[in-house]
Parts: sequence; C-alpha cells; structure tokens
Amino acid sequence: MVSALSAPHPFTRLRRAPPDDQGAPPATRFRARHPGEDGPRTVRVGGIRRSLTRRRGDASRRAGVRAPSAALQHDRSVHLAVDPQSRHIPSRKREFVRRFRPRADRAGVTRGNNVIPTTFRSAVGAALTVAVSAVLLPATAANAADGTKAQPRTANAATIESFSRIADAVLTERTAAVVDGKPARRAATLGDGKVRVSAKLARAESGAVSSLGKRKARLAALGEAYSAGDTKATVNETRVQGDRATVQVTETTTLRYAKVRGDEPATTGFEAHHEMTLARTPAGTWELTGLRSTDDGPVAINEPRTPAVATADALPSAKPAATKKPSTPQAKPPGTTGLNYKAMATYAEKYWKDYNPAYRKFNDAGGDCTNFVSQALKAGGWKHDSGTYDDYRNWWYDSSYQSLSWVGANEWSWFTLHHKRATNLANVYYMGVGDVMQMDFDRDGSKDHTMMTTYRSSSGVPYLTYHSVNTYRKSVASIIASYPNALYYAYRV
Repeated sequence: MVSALSAPHPFTRLRRAPPDDQGAPPATRFRARHPGEDGPRTVRVGGIRRSLTRRRGDASRRAGVRAPSAALQHDRSVHLAVDPQSRHIPSRKREFVRRFRPRADRAGVTRGNNVIPTTFRSAVGAALTVAVSAVLLPATAANAADGTKAQPRTANAATIESFSRIADAVLTERTAAVVDGKPARRAATLGDGKVRVSAKLARAESGAVSSLGKRKARLAALGEAYSAGDTKATVNETRVQGDRATVQVTETTTLRYAKVRGDEPATTGFEAHHEMTLARTPAGTWELTGLRSTDDGPVAINEPRTPAVATADALPSAKPAATKKPSTPQAKPPGTTGLNYKAMATYAEKYWKDYNPAYRKFNDAGGDCTNFVSQALKAGGWKHDSGTYDDYRNWWYDSSYQSLSWVGANEWSWFTLHHKRATNLANVYYMGVGDVMQMDFDRDGSKDHTMMTTYRSSSGVPYLTYHSVNTYRKSVASIIASYPNALYYAYRV
C-alpha cells in the first residue's frame, strides 16, 4: 500500500468509480481522474457528496507528495480506502487536506453535484485517510490482501434456484418420514450437479428421519396417521460471503389425515422457517452443511427433535391436564356465558397464516402465539379489562400498546384464572371449540406456548390452530407424540 503522502499529483481530482460486482458501497469506491480528462471532480465521504478543487499553486509539491510509482502511472483506475473513524491526521496530511476548498461558483449546480460552501476539513466529524493499492486487484482479492472482510452479496438466479431445490428435497423427505407408505430416501442421494448434501449432514438427516419414523409410530398408537403430504420450500433471502452462503427458507407443508376413525378433518398444515448454511467446494459446487429451524414454539410434525427429559421441578399454580385419551368422550356443554365459540374458531382459522393487519405481530419478540389467541378470544366476545399494562389482572389492546396478559403466556393464565374467565380441565381431550391449551416444554414451571381449539372430531379429538409456528388444525395427539414429557394445561373458556 502507498500512503496518501506518496499519492501522485492527479489524485487532487477524484470522481466516483462504478460499483463492482461485489457491491462495494459508493462511500468507499473511487476512480482517480488524470488532469486531461473531463467530468465532475467529486468525492463522497460518509454519505456526503463533495465537489473539490485546488487553490492556485502546486499543492502536491507543497504537501510533500512524491512522484507516482510506475505501476500507478500505467493504471488509471485505482481503489481508495476511506477510514471515517480516524481522527488523527499527521501534520503533512493535514496540510494536504487543507489545500482543498469547495467551489464558490454555484452555476450549473444540479442534483448530485451540489457544492457545499464550507471548507473540506476534519470538522465534519471524521478525518479522511486515503490509502492507494500499489497493485490493482479484483475487489475480493484486494479485500483478502488488506485483511478487510468481503462484503456480503446475493447469489445469481440459477444458484438460488438450486438452493431452493435442495431445501425442498430435504424437507420433503422429512415429511415423507411421517406419511404412511412413503419411505424416505437417503439424504446423501439428494441434490443436483450444483448443490449436494454434505456427508456430515447426510448422517445427521439419516438419524432425523429415523426419529421421525418413531414419531409416526407413536402417532399410530394414538389413532392418527397421514395418507399424503405436500411440502414446498421458498427461498426468502440469500447471503453469500466468500465461500459461505446463508439462506432463509419458508417451508409450507400440507398433510392429509388418514381416515383412521373416520371423523378427522381433511387436512392439517403449517408454515415453518429455516436457515440453511452452505459451503462452496474447490470444484465450484455447493454443499448443504446445516439446516435449522428459526421458529419458536412447538416443532412442526416433520421437524426432528430430542424430547425433553422430565424433571421434578415444582409445578406452576395452574393445574396440569392429563394427556391420555379417555374411553368416553366428554363434550363441551352448551355455552351460557354469552361468548361465541364459533366466532373464535372462525377468526383463528382465517388468520392462522395470513395475519390480521389490524394487530401488531410479536414473532421477533418472543412469539406471537398468545397475542393470536387473545385476538380470537376478543373476536368471540371477551371484553377488555383496563388498567396498567404490567398488572396481570388487566387485559387490553390499543393502537399504541397492550397489556402483558395480552401477549404473555404466563400473564394470560394468571389473568384468566384470577378473573375466572376460564377454568382448568382435567384432560386435554375434554377441550372443545374455543378452549385454550398451554404447554410447558421443559417442565420448569413457566408456560411456553398458547393454542386454541378450532375443531373437535366426533370421537372427541381436539384440533388446535396457532401462531409460532403458524399451524392449522393440528391434533392434540400429534402434539403429545412430539412432546411426551411436556406439561399441558387445558382451559375451558
């Protein structure tokens, strides 16, 4: 690298270089213009475009600038690195910077070349430090040479399509593991000529598919099965940095219930979100090295997991419900509270995937499940209970804020039981349409998830709809099969 003090005389006039294919920000990319060339003389620093000129006289000679090297004399296009954080400028550099002043003439000022009538100095908040590469390299090579980090960029359309296909293939094989009569293929065989599953991930996926097979067996013992499944993966965002890629994927899966009892609804479905990590091989192809869920809440039926180990921690104040299906179904008695349970279920099944824009979302703030259930309860007749937002005895939502009990699982339970808006049921299979179920995944006394019953079969199986992960009519049996050691709380609303 050559310091600013050794920069050649032509560098007193600068213009911005076009962005390269690495997406370098314009605030740090310039092209030097030699004295004989025409065009604006501008530099962009910290997002401010400035037009520069020199006073009369040889500023470069007075600033002690040496003659350019042979490499720089033969190459006009150079990269200039700007360090806006540096506040220390050696005296000779300070003299070099001081020689520049903006033009006083504002004739012909247009958008993009507006002259700011103040001296171009370090008083704008950060000093300008210029470093010129003595050997011109592509952006990625230059970054590697000076130790700076490569700028993230997106992949081209063909690569993104390959990423989408490998995500679709892996997630489809997971779905096949829980569907009757659909043996899953080995993950190592998935992929195309551009993207394949790495050997390590293939072994992990083999174990995942095996665990999903055991889940399917537990479901069968509970009287539930799926006759068909359809999974589609959509790439939402792709970030490529060097030889690594990170891809955000949305999975949309629909499962058709097998008619084991004959009274099951037609389908269940969910949307899940995943992050894929990929590595580029020396041959230029990609390997899928990781696939993880980015959702909070209960795992999807095709998402492998290790069940939590039961502990002897103290139970919360709410009474946990039994999870074994009773021999005699217990129907929900006719409503006498003036609430509309059908309206609650209709609301939940309308907005399980397409969120109601009238309400805020809390997916990035711990989960949206209790917020969603509160909306459905409001649609069915629950009234606000005003007061301070942090008092669990209050329950409300307005245009600017909401009570903690509206969005918090524990606070919702405390509010509900305190005001007797619901009572605990002894068994989750006693729930009817409009009733609510909560889960404590690790049995630590804190409730982690809230769901609403939106359908009940004639044989007495409740089906739940919820956010985080967005899910439609998932049977209580399939949830118990995925979390056999969790604590369950059923509420008669």
